[in-house]
Amino acid sequence: MTRFDVLIIGSGLAGLTLALQLAPHRKVCLVTKRQLDDSASSWAQGGIAAVLTNEDSIEAHIRDTLVAGAGLCDPEVTRNVVTHGRAAVEWLIAQGVPFTREEDDSGYHLTREGGHSKRRIIHAADATGRAVQETLAFKVRTHPGITVLENHIAVDLITARKLGKRKDRCLGAYVLNKETGKVITISADHTALTTGGAGKVYLYTTNPDVATGDGVAMAWRAGCRVANMEFIQFHPTCLYHEKAKSFLISEAVRGEGGLLKLPDGTRFMPAHDERAELAPRDVVARAIDFEMKKRGLDCVYLDISHRPADFIRAHFPTIYHRCMELGIDITREPIPVVPAVHFSCGGVLTGDNARTDIPNLHAIGETACTGLHGANRLASNSLLECLVYARAAAQDILAAPPTETLPLPDWDESRVTDADEEVVITQNWDELRRTMWNYVGIVRTDKRLERAMHRIRLLHDEVHEFYSNFRINNNLIELRNLLLVAELIVRCAMERKESRGLHYSKDHPETLPDAIPSVLTPDNYTSLLDNARGQKRPKYPA
Repeated sequence: MTRFDVLIIGSGLAGLTLALQLAPHRKVCLVTKRQLDDSASSWAQGGIAAVLTNEDSIEAHIRDTLVAGAGLCDPEVTRNVVTHGRAAVEWLIAQGVPFTREEDDSGYHLTREGGHSKRRIIHAADATGRAVQETLAFKVRTHPGITVLENHIAVDLITARKLGKRKDRCLGAYVLNKETGKVITISADHTALTTGGAGKVYLYTTNPDVATGDGVAMAWRAGCRVANMEFIQFHPTCLYHEKAKSFLISEAVRGEGGLLKLPDGTRFMPAHDERAELAPRDVVARAIDFEMKKRGLDCVYLDISHRPADFIRAHFPTIYHRCMELGIDITREPIPVVPAVHFSCGGVLTGDNARTDIPNLHAIGETACTGLHGANRLASNSLLECLVYARAAAQDILAAPPTETLPLPDWDESRVTDADEEVVITQNWDELRRTMWNYVGIVRTDKRLERAMHRIRLLHDEVHEFYSNFRINNNLIELRNLLLVAELIVRCAMERKESRGLHYSKDHPETLPDAIPSVLTPDNYTSLLDNARGQKRPKYPA
């Protein structure tokens, strides 16, 4: 057994920020599935939304967030996050993040994205996530108080209840060393889940391969509630090219004047929404999906070639160079794009300090459901949420009283053998992702959801049998987690008998008067929709 004060599972912005906030005072272990830089945070192109000028206001940012969230954002949470936005960005600047400045060096360049009424997105060209990740990762690697375990994947949380104790709390986790194949036991006073989202549950996603819903699945198995899992954000513009995998075309392209067009050059967004290309992501994604299905198109086109070539190359260097590699000159021609899964608005239900239902267990970032995003995330609010809640969680952990160290049992492999073949994993992985894409996509029906649940449960039974009899590996752990997360997504979607935000049902196209979050509880799978109609705000963990 290895002992630390704090165990952080996941190495995105939330995990790195939390580690750096805690390291001067606590012994920290940070576990990451691949290398420290492999996370959805590092793929973020757009930037971080915060009120940084006198032309903007806290009230305007709150209003934009609430409008995008379609009635399901928690107003208190939204105000708290937006209010702390400037301090969070200033902390990043102090760490040395090279945000883009105005040409006359009068300040930082701020851009505008869909759903925002003001220019408030601070960014590092079109690769903000990578700039932030590289800056913080270097500091984490070189900090003497942080132990980084790369190529390690968490298997399950260890809780006092699982050890037969009456009073529950998180005690650490079992973690697989992917290089040795051995499962190690890590004991910690506090554990934080910062594992990101679950984009890989779908066939097409802008997320990296590591986005397999591990934190949500582990928290659910440990006894935590989850909320709003049905709200899956499809980014409207993922590059459509046979040689490009999961390459995002930033929303900032539309913010800087990019126009969505049909193959014949006709704009179509004004016919769908008065905000046209600057409408929120769910509106734009559904419009593209509608036009593609109506006309039998493989893709639509995003055109910014009417802007000066120097402007395009300066503001979107990553997109420009990637497209040029594929023979697309975005200064002269439009970019072929399709919608793809981008962000999970739901997750592990957490309170003001990122606490979950289990004492000594925090969840931060896309893993969590704080109440900020509601039924649809406002562009560039996600990195902001990571920063604000990581800093809050650090303060909460530092203020916590000492806890008793309990002996933890080693991982038991006495009754399993090596797998005879891996085809079960690859086959089920592919079937799950296609099932979710076809039946639980941008537009849903009751029948599609029922079919999806039926297939997921069959796949779950197969994988459970495999998991119970053979030694675990990375692919099996991820598939097990994805199947659970898929079931939670479908369960929430089946219970929402309306269309709201990112959840659009052809069978229930209306939006109900009351915006009620969907909350699932592991013990009896009861949802808030069933037992507390009319209650608009769930009881968050203390």
